[in-house]
Amino acid sequence: MSHPVLTVENFSVDYLVDPVVHAVKDVSFELKRGEVLGLAGESGCGKSTLAYGIVRLLKPPAMITTGHAVFHSREGYDIDWGDLSPEDLRAARWDKISMVFQGAMNSLNPVISVRDQFEDIFETHRPEMKKKERRERCGDLLERVGVDRARLNAYPHELSGGMRQRVMIAMAMALEPQIMIMDEPTTALDVVVQREILREITRLRDELGFAVIFITHDLPLLLEISDRIAVMRHGEIVELGNALDLYTNPRHEYTRQLLASFPSLTGDRGSFVRGAMDDRLLALDAVSVGEEQS
Repeated sequence: MSHPVLTVENFSVDYLVDPVVHAVKDVSFELKRGEVLGLAGESGCGKSTLAYGIVRLLKPPAMITTGHAVFHSREGYDIDWGDLSPEDLRAARWDKISMVFQGAMNSLNPVISVRDQFEDIFETHRPEMKKKERRERCGDLLERVGVDRARLNAYPHELSGGMRQRVMIAMAMALEPQIMIMDEPTTALDVVVQREILREITRLRDELGFAVIFITHDLPLLLEISDRIAVMRHGEIVELGNALDLYTNPRHEYTRQLLASFPSLTGDRGSFVRGAMDDRLLALDAVSVGEEQS
């Protein structure tokens, strides 16, 4: 996990309104191969704008004013996404970098079956695939995210919110991208389904080796699943570091405020965050003990 799969340098995005809104300001970071990088911050701090800018999905009046986002392929070549033509961008998206959008469970076409929406991906990006191969692949993808392949014949309104979210994650995995950007992928789901989906994301990352940029305002969640966390405020990354270090020794005052802002029903402020991190520390200790015994 030491080699970068994505390098973002001096990245800035403005909304060209009156007055101009500087939504992302000179952001730089590296995403390492196979890691989960959490992107935390309050609503409106620029998290989603940064993600959309990286994959060049911003619409006017948003404009990238400075910086680069460079994808480093495992095959050894680099792609500066700012240099790609519109046609090349369409080919690279979901093939190299995929995205699960905010409110993704409502992003499925309501009048097309799940099977047809999957097959559209392969017909567009893998036209050489035979029909039988496409159908088998669609079923395999659903099963990877814990959905029965019989649901391929269903329409979105016949699926629960959790199932629709899983379908969107499976679609984002369809072309085996090396990076998945997830923008609030569990928002609006109940906590039980949220936990199940997070477990699936972690399992799939471990199994398939893709890197994840996980965007949310829920810092306790990020502390539990992320390798590193970037904290954004007013369009800037104010702190970036290992998740455990950020929890035990936050350097920026805003990070300390975020950590203290999650009260427990029965304890003092911040105890919910401590509970999540205590669970993770126990899990890491268990892994270490297992390795020593083996």
